Amino acid sequence: MQARRIRVLIAKVGLDGHDRGAKIVARSLRDSGMEVIYTGIRQTVEQVVNAALQEDVDVVGLSFLSGDHLVFVPKVIQGLRKKGKKDVMVLAGGVILKRHVSDLLKMGVHKVFLPGTPPAEIVQYIKEHLTRL
Repeated sequence: MQARRIRVLIAKVGLDGHDRGAKIVARSLRDSGMEVIYTGIRQTVEQVVNAALQEDVDVVGLSFLSGDHLVFVPKVIQGLRKKGKKDVMVLAGGVILKRHVSDLLKMGVHKVFLPGTPPAEIVQYIKEHLTRL
């Protein structure tokens, strides 16, 4: 019996309309053998949480450019927990100030990927750290 492929949701929460980085990451994850669901730009917290539940994902990757990561990340994590999706790995990436990384980790983000991170590093991190319950 073949094991289920890793399922990843890539999301752009808020009004940020720039998604080149998110698309590059999504393509790299797909090319590595993962199933990738990309929600598109300008998603609400509720849309992201519902998509994560409906698609039964293992990983939620949140991409930011507009500086609103400290507002939206805790809302997404809280929404996932409230709906019973506590076993999902939450990753954040994009233009995030280094001084915000520790805050995001305290909120429950597993890893923050800053600009310039090679997509292969993200693939490797997920494969090495994902534990399914």
